[in-house]
Formats: sequence, C-alpha cells, structure tokens
Amino acid sequence: MPLSDNNVRRIREQMQMDHAPELIINAFLNNTCRWRQGDLGAIPGNTLTEIGRLPHLDELDEMDPISENAIARTVIMKLNGGLGTSMGLERAKSLITAKNGLSFLDIIVRQVEFLRRKCRAPLPLLLMNSFSTNADSLDALSSRHPSFHNPAPFPLSFCQHRVPKLEEESGAPIRWQENPALEWCPPGHADIYYALQTTGLLDHLLAEGYRYAFVSNADNLGALLHMGILGHLARNRLPFLMEVTARTECDRKGGHLARDRKTGRLLLRESAQCPPDEITDFQNIHTYALFNTNNIWFNLESLRDLLHLHRGLLDIPLIVNRKAVHPARQNTPRVVQLEAAMGAAISCFEQAAALVVPRHRFAPVKTTNDLLAIRSDLYTLGEEHQVALHPLRFTPPPDIQLDPLHYRNLTDFEAHFPLGAPSLLHCDSLQINGNIFFGRHVRIDGHVHLRNPTSIAARIPDNTHLHTPVET
Repeated sequence: MPLSDNNVRRIREQMQMDHAPELIINAFLNNTCRWRQGDLGAIPGNTLTEIGRLPHLDELDEMDPISENAIARTVIMKLNGGLGTSMGLERAKSLITAKNGLSFLDIIVRQVEFLRRKCRAPLPLLLMNSFSTNADSLDALSSRHPSFHNPAPFPLSFCQHRVPKLEEESGAPIRWQENPALEWCPPGHADIYYALQTTGLLDHLLAEGYRYAFVSNADNLGALLHMGILGHLARNRLPFLMEVTARTECDRKGGHLARDRKTGRLLLRESAQCPPDEITDFQNIHTYALFNTNNIWFNLESLRDLLHLHRGLLDIPLIVNRKAVHPARQNTPRVVQLEAAMGAAISCFEQAAALVVPRHRFAPVKTTNDLLAIRSDLYTLGEEHQVALHPLRFTPPPDIQLDPLHYRNLTDFEAHFPLGAPSLLHCDSLQINGNIFFGRHVRIDGHVHLRNPTSIAARIPDNTHLHTPVET
C-alpha cells in the first residue's frame, strides 16, 4: 500500500519540529515508501552465490611500513547509541561494569590512550551516541577521565539521528502521550553515514588530513585497532573492509556475509532480511559460515565520493522491525521501526572487501549471558586493554543460558553473583533454570545444567566444583 500524502505530510512536520536535517527527512521518507510498497528488505537465498576465498588476518604483515604513515591519518569511531534495555536498564550500555571493575567506556578510553602512546599518533576517538546516551556518556568521560580529549577541532562525540516509530497498520507516525520520547527510535547504525554528513565531521576530518576510519560497537571490547588491517586497507586502496569470523551455534541468528549472484558484490544479510521459509537454512552455520563482527574499516575519501555520487543517500537494504511502542509492555500498540545496518553498506562499494579474523576480535555483550562470560576468567584484559578469550581456551565460548526470570535484569543478575562470576574457562555450556545464587570461587567445567524448580532460592556454596554431568 503506498504511503498516503497525509502521512508524508505528518512525518515531515514531525521531523521538522524535531529539527531533523532535510537529508534525514528525505532518507526516512524514502525508507517509509519502500516499506509501504512491500520492500521488506528480503534477500532470498537463491539470489546469493559462493563468496570465494577471503584473506585471513594471520596472512597480513602487522609491520607493513605503509601502516606507519596511515596511523597518523586514522580516526577511531565507536557506536555508543545502545541502552542497556536488554538488561533492564535505561542508560548507556557502555557505562555497565564490564571487566575488573571497569566499564566498557573506561576500557575504550584506556585502549585509545595505549594506542596513542604506542603509535605516537593523534587517533581521535569519536563516540556516535544516540539521543538517549549522549549526556550519560559525556558526563562519565568528564568525571572519570577529565584529562582525556581529542586533538582540535574534534569533539568526543556526535549524535545519530532519530526517526518516528510508525503505526503498523496505517504507516502514520505513532502518538504516545504517556511518554512522547517513545514515539522515536534510532534508525540503526547505518545512520553513521548520514550523521557524518549532517554534523560536518566527514568534511572536517578530510580537511584535517584524516583518510581512514575504524568503526566498531562500544560493547565489543575485542575490537582493537590493528596495524596489519590498517596497512592492508591502505596498501590495497580498499574503500570498505568488513571483519568477519566463523559462525558458531551461538551466532546462528547473526547477520552473515554473502555475495550477490547478479552483481558479484559482497553483501550482509541480517535475520530480518531472510524470507520466513528460509530461516532454517539461514541459521545453518555450514551453509553460511562467516558472520559480520561489525568491525568496519573505510576510506573517508571513498565514502565522500560515494555519498556525492548518490546525493548523500546510500541504497542500503532496509530492515523492518515490528515492536510494541513501549518495549517493556507488549500490550501497547504495535509499531514498525525502520532501520539499516552499518555493515550493509558493503554492497554499495564496488571494490569492498572482507577479512577473516579470529574470534578474539569479537567479544560483544548483548545480554547478561554475555556479561557473565566477559566477567569470568574465560576472558582476559590484556596489556593493550583488549578483552579477549583466555589463551588457554582452544574452543569457542560456551553457550550460556540464564533463566530470564531471575537473571535478565542487571540488578537481579548481580545479586545472584555477589562475589564475582564463576570460573568458566573449561565450561562448554551452562544452563540455569530457577532461582540460584552463587558463592565465591565456584568452578564450572564441561556441560552443566542447574535446575531449581522450587520457589525457594538455592545457593551454590563457596569453592564448589560443578562439572559434567552434574544436574542439581
């Protein structure tokens, strides 16, 4: 069903009242028209072909002289727009304690400070915040890292835009008087390509001599700038590079790398873009063996040229997310959130490339399941302040499933592990059902499933060793 003229007017008026730039209004109206006309961003499997062999990180020269020149012209960007809503919080996820008493943001700052000293390069750090995380994050930087700053004239952050949530049936912008802030949502991290334009940052970076950008999620503390990858990007004059890694059973729902049969270009296919009758095939980690870490590198000049060619609007596959207007209350009206993924821009660049990297460059925290793993001895915080799998861990991280009734919210989660996370270095899987509290120095090996079917809380005593095939 086409977008009505009345809804076009309402969307435009609402976004103008919110002081949205004209570029963003046009981009959102374009996406809304695509959705209403049936473009759900679906990418059927029969439109894909073999990826072919890709280079691996261990094949690159970390001492490539070209990287020594490129590092002085490189900027680091972190996607910092996420709230901890999946953990029951309403503040920036990057402010949660991640490892050794340090928040994600603390560790990011230490990573950048280390790299600036090691490489003797300015390395600006730009946080792409959302309207929900900007104030919290800047306050935390000011109070915990008062001496940390960027070289002039760059700020520490820039904000992604926000767009209206739309009524699922009519396509009109939703009205929610109970909490008007819930009428808005972020447009996905592909908004980085628009925010860099509307803030003037892309032009400023180029004017100051910067040519390369390394972008990653703030909750992925394994994503450290790598000189070998930078040298590979610069030497081969790549416009865009995506780091990919082998999918495991834990990654079945994550976006995978593919190649378009018609154009021959690489592309990213997210689960929301998979036709419903192909979900099983999508989740087959052997059929689609590589997934996007969301560690992205791009040449700033190439990005500028591509944006100019398309008048600022990239043709990025659409992701249509259907949710409740109040995320925590499923009985509230249904809305559509139109989004796009940053990595999906790989299909926009003719010479875009991908690089296979080891798992240690991918350690994201989306839920308390992930947080338990990061806080445990399964991960280490190294000299470079990179959070990576312990060197004695020779297999992928364990599948951790914590009972959402008792562990989903961060407050409840921390109450159940008051003396720290158990040892998970030799754990293959952990499933907890029921209300179970943990003592100090608990060790979990192999495949462990803990059950407490009663309404009375159970407790794992200090120094307990749980191992296969233990069930309690």
